[in-house]
Amino acid sequence: MSTTQPLDIITKALGDIGAYAPGDNIEAALANDAFDTLNDLLDSTSNEKEMIYCSQEVIHEVSGTSQAYTIGVGGQVGCSFTGSIAANVLTVTAIASGALSVGQVISGTGMLAGTAITALQTGTGGNTLSALGTYAVNNAQTFVSGAITSYAQRPLRINSAFVRVSTANTGLLDFPVGILTATDWARIGIKSLPGPWPKGVYYQPSEPVGILNYWPFPAACEMHLMCDTVLNQFQTLTDTITLPQGYKMWMRWNLAETLMPSYGKADPTQAAMVVKNAKYYRSLIKRTNMQPMQQAQFDPILMGNRIDAGWIMHGGFLY
Repeated sequence: MSTTQPLDIITKALGDIGAYAPGDNIEAALANDAFDTLNDLLDSTSNEKEMIYCSQEVIHEVSGTSQAYTIGVGGQVGCSFTGSIAANVLTVTAIASGALSVGQVISGTGMLAGTAITALQTGTGGNTLSALGTYAVNNAQTFVSGAITSYAQRPLRINSAFVRVSTANTGLLDFPVGILTATDWARIGIKSLPGPWPKGVYYQPSEPVGILNYWPFPAACEMHLMCDTVLNQFQTLTDTITLPQGYKMWMRWNLAETLMPSYGKADPTQAAMVVKNAKYYRSLIKRTNMQPMQQAQFDPILMGNRIDAGWIMHGGFLY
């Protein structure tokens, strides 16, 4: 992990292409233009699955009165709660509605724009008592205890999902939920068929908010969606940002490569070095994030394994 500022990355990138020399002052217009380009780079990179460094768990409450939920800015997936912020720590003391999860963008009167929950601490997400506690946020600030609202960012894709239900005998129990395609959804004859909890979810990535469609029509429950992380954009040149291993160098050299046609004064040898390094650090991250192919397995029944009621303890997976 490394901590830096966008201005530091921009300064090094401009130096790599000969548009800045140590000791010079970067003009505000140049710095702001490079800052916008850096945010554009982050925005487009979210579309590259192998550049996404972790899966983001989106938690939201299913009310039992609706089959479809909107997600994104102004969407239904989010939370209303009471909390305070000191430096980079959010303390949640009460939850009025919804559920908390990492990746949510939060807002309150006087709070810095673009503040987002980046990690769990003593709070575990959701909306039970265990959700009360502390969380890490990206923007260091002081926010006196007050009303806060949050929303989950519109995901690019959903990789897997499960539903968490509460039973009198076992307490919390998780059931896998299938990811449906548009074709799968179209083939369902009775979409409003009632059920205790959803068996499948079809995500429609519309704009400005996406739509989560559950089947069968679910009763009240808690959904957990594993989505590819959307890379948050920076708010100011002097944001303090924490990046995973390798991302600082990737950001520096790929920003340099992107800026080079407009601002570069590099000779051919230096330009080739920028292109080479940009490709190398991009490939390095992709190799790290690449997931191995899932091994093919025979159905347990074909292998002579009997499935009984014990499957609720392990989700049906036999080893």
